[in-house]
Amino acid sequence: MSVALSERHGTQTRGPSWLVCGGCRAIVYAKKFTRALRVCAECGWHAPLTAHERLTMLLDPDSVHLLEAVVSDNDPLRFVDSRPYVERLREARAATGLDEAVVCARGRIDGNPVVVAAMDFRFMGGSLGAAVGEAITQAAEIALRERTPLLLVTASGGARMQEGVLSLMQMAKTSQALGQLDEAGILTLSLITDPTFGGVAASFATLADIIIAEPGARLGFAGQRVIAQTIRQTLPPGFQTAEFLVRHGVIDMIRPRAELRATLARLLTVGSRRSVSRTVPAPRSAGRSALIVDPDRLPERDQWESVRLARRLGRPTTLDYIALIIEDFNELHGDRMSADCPAMVCGLGCLEGVPVVVIGTQKGRTAAELSGRNYGMPSPAGYRKAARIMRLAAKIGLPVITLIDTAGAYPGIEAEKQGQAVAIAENLRLMAGLPVPVVAVVTGEGGSGGALALAFANRVLMCSNAVYSVISPEGCAAILWKDAAAGPKAAAALRVDARELLRSGVVDGVVPEPDGGAHSDHLLAAHALRDALTSTLAELLPRDQMTLVTGRRTRFRQFGAHTLTLLDADLDGADLDGADLDSAGPDSAGPGQKESA
Repeated sequence: MSVALSERHGTQTRGPSWLVCGGCRAIVYAKKFTRALRVCAECGWHAPLTAHERLTMLLDPDSVHLLEAVVSDNDPLRFVDSRPYVERLREARAATGLDEAVVCARGRIDGNPVVVAAMDFRFMGGSLGAAVGEAITQAAEIALRERTPLLLVTASGGARMQEGVLSLMQMAKTSQALGQLDEAGILTLSLITDPTFGGVAASFATLADIIIAEPGARLGFAGQRVIAQTIRQTLPPGFQTAEFLVRHGVIDMIRPRAELRATLARLLTVGSRRSVSRTVPAPRSAGRSALIVDPDRLPERDQWESVRLARRLGRPTTLDYIALIIEDFNELHGDRMSADCPAMVCGLGCLEGVPVVVIGTQKGRTAAELSGRNYGMPSPAGYRKAARIMRLAAKIGLPVITLIDTAGAYPGIEAEKQGQAVAIAENLRLMAGLPVPVVAVVTGEGGSGGALALAFANRVLMCSNAVYSVISPEGCAAILWKDAAAGPKAAAALRVDARELLRSGVVDGVVPEPDGGAHSDHLLAAHALRDALTSTLAELLPRDQMTLVTGRRTRFRQFGAHTLTLLDADLDGADLDGADLDSAGPDSAGPGQKESA
């Protein structure tokens, strides 16, 4: 039996059919290893792939059209270390059969058109030189010109030192190229493979809308050896791996190699502007109103009882609703800064065939899940993650659905250090100007500013047993009654239930729950929510961006509009009662003015 001599790459150099896994060092059968896309069945180690292997694996058969490149022997510094740079280039070309460390192509993934730039680590460690930077930039320009999503597959040790500061300039050039795709509303995807470091990590690899990584893939600006040698820090186990990075909010998801193609297909189908429909099917429940818009149709009830029902642990969570009514959902993680808040769930999916962004707070039910999800109270990282996904929705033109069930934003010391108030304020400002339809639904508790940070919407709905308040009844009682036990009195005074909030115009419609409450029949509750969302989106989707934004701002501008008038002589007698609001268009129905669902 002969085994591979190149263990790290899991490749055979001689002999018939066996090699050594670069992860667990198990002896594996080469043909089986190849059929498994070069992933070890024993430990899950993902062996490196060439750029052409990547294209073959990801793109539809017969759809690959390589973008041929003419490359010169670029040696601006006439660089020589132990050997001339030009000699190293020629050797890399002879060894790999490539012109440079990246291969670009047009193709399709499950029928979705895409431009791909796939890097190859075999070519001088996938280093970023002028030719590589030019190839990435031109691929982005083709995607811009054809309005086609761009997929970047990265594998690199960083900037190419032999080209000096010219290689550094490629970071700027490629970054601005992705910025132009942002401005044009074209989806960008990044697939991080092992390793991706230095100038590539600090430019185009991490600027994509959605960042996917293979298991164990390493990503970072400075390599572990550099960190250890320069600042003498002891690094934690798994540092800079995909698993480490998803916990710290840097990447969106980890996908095994066998799932990459299907994941990319779903993301391209939902996230490509080509797939967005401007119509929504009518609600399935024919003959039954999807929304209650008349408060007199709702029963009077004790406010404290509403609070207790809203907090019931058996009620459907955001993830329950997503599982029941959103197809092809892909959860996206991280604020791209430092953390991924488990109390905030964000992602892309389809509602009745219409691509949507879904954002919601997540509580859980068991003690372990409640603790792990921080009892549904988002940290600043949670609100910043939500803001990132809302910006993505605005970029590619997808409607936003928010599902709210939270006692409020997390009030701890760390949250204050990280700017909880700023994160909430920035979300409110962002949502005020989103150029896409926004529908918010309070499904359980709508607690204070932490709930409002997801509820600045064109239409605000709530489930019939939900509550929405400026503060928890217990908190209000502790402050004003000096007794937290006076919560029932505070709840009655605050008028927190669906009937009162619909009457006041704070919410636009109420989603009916099953007779026993949403906790008694998740499926029926989800179907009612689905019908309410589809009917509301059917109303909003045909509207243009200006009408959507103006209507949303008008809706919230009118709360308290007649409580005060500032006397300003410079206004020369102008009407301060909001006369300009009357011309806001068909979406300007104010509080108390209900439209038929």
